[in-house]
Amino acid sequence: MTANESQTHPKSGMQHYLLFLALVVAFSYGVYQFVIPSAVQAGVMALFSPHDDRSKENFKEVQPGVHAVVNAEKFTGLVPQGTGLKPYIKTDYIFDFTNQVRTEKADGYVKGASEWVVKASGEGGLGEFAIILEPAVGFTVLSLVFGLGLALAITFFMPSSIGYMAQKVDREIVHNKAKIRLQTGFADEIVDLLTMPDHKLKELEPHQVRSAFKVVWDRTSMEDEDTSKKQGRRSIRFEDVFTPDVDLVFFRAEVLLLRVREFFSDFVVKEIEDTKGGIEWSANRMKFLKGLRLYMSHHFTEKYSNNVTGLAYGGAAILIVIIGIRGLKFIPSTRPSLILAAIALEGSLLALLAFALLFTEEEERMDKLMKKMEDANKNQLETMKDVSEDIHQMADALVGETSELIKQKVELAIQDALASDENVKRVVSDKVAEKIIIAMQQAFPERGKA
Repeated sequence: MTANESQTHPKSGMQHYLLFLALVVAFSYGVYQFVIPSAVQAGVMALFSPHDDRSKENFKEVQPGVHAVVNAEKFTGLVPQGTGLKPYIKTDYIFDFTNQVRTEKADGYVKGASEWVVKASGEGGLGEFAIILEPAVGFTVLSLVFGLGLALAITFFMPSSIGYMAQKVDREIVHNKAKIRLQTGFADEIVDLLTMPDHKLKELEPHQVRSAFKVVWDRTSMEDEDTSKKQGRRSIRFEDVFTPDVDLVFFRAEVLLLRVREFFSDFVVKEIEDTKGGIEWSANRMKFLKGLRLYMSHHFTEKYSNNVTGLAYGGAAILIVIIGIRGLKFIPSTRPSLILAAIALEGSLLALLAFALLFTEEEERMDKLMKKMEDANKNQLETMKDVSEDIHQMADALVGETSELIKQKVELAIQDALASDENVKRVVSDKVAEKIIIAMQQAFPERGKA
């Protein structure tokens, strides 16, 4: 990233974290206080409300948040707050999701202020004893998960100066452009054209992008015109397809990106397309999924995939331990809040793992990789063959031109040596002395040994 880009897209500041934390707390509290009670109450009542006609007829709301089978003789309407419920209800079916303290003497059942009571002792119910739910234990994790998800989603639509996820996506646009430049070697102007949204590219004229598209065409050529002729094929030239009336969007998508995919890889094209989607999101926040895909595919799954998998396994371990403790009877069956918390934690982590896998890039098929390697090797072999032929031709040319010159130099050196009397006398005297020494050694071998 250049210095200019760093100034344009600074790192997350204190305002991003504070606003994000405030949103998480607010949404988590709202879900815990208003959504969870209503949802649990509706689910429990749908599953375990009375099925027989008589009890079903008398199953009514006694107080806000309290449903029970009422005593038809005494119950005439909602019981005022602070009034004992025992005279007005029967204890076979009780669904109490209030923060009121209940006593056996006044209400006919026992409940703390931070507890919910679910009792359905009739046929198809939950058994003889009431189920005590502690929402602070059983549903805090679920509330935090929903609050975190809502906060992340909301910050996608905020300006990048304050929105946590908006800043992250803008940063990935810059990072992805830098990766494309490094992987392809294209200049900034070419990368900007390749990642430009379709509606902006349509506004340009062919002559404005011709030179840039020509660079991409030449860079992604698999073989030159001479090689094509040797192999009996006709090479398609850039001028043959880039006509004055060409559709620039179609040409980029169906010609240039296809050549980029074949020359580089599918991943480079995916980066180009997702970066283009991120730029579209930056202009229109309603294109939420395009910004999400850019961040998840090219940052989150690449950097945190192992962390998410590890957390999912960790949550599974916690759930197994708690289920094991429940099997040993250390957790009563009438108080399942801790088990609900473990299930919510593991379910949330598995959902995160599944969500991350949706955006994980698939590995390129092995047959395509082998084909590309084979093509690359063929091109290298052809290049080496051409270089070898050039070297042989150069060597032949050098030997042919210099052989006569070498012969002339040798002859001149011999003539110079023989032309000098001193050289001749020295050579002859050396040879005569050598011969005399050899003859004396042969005549007196014993002395030679001594």
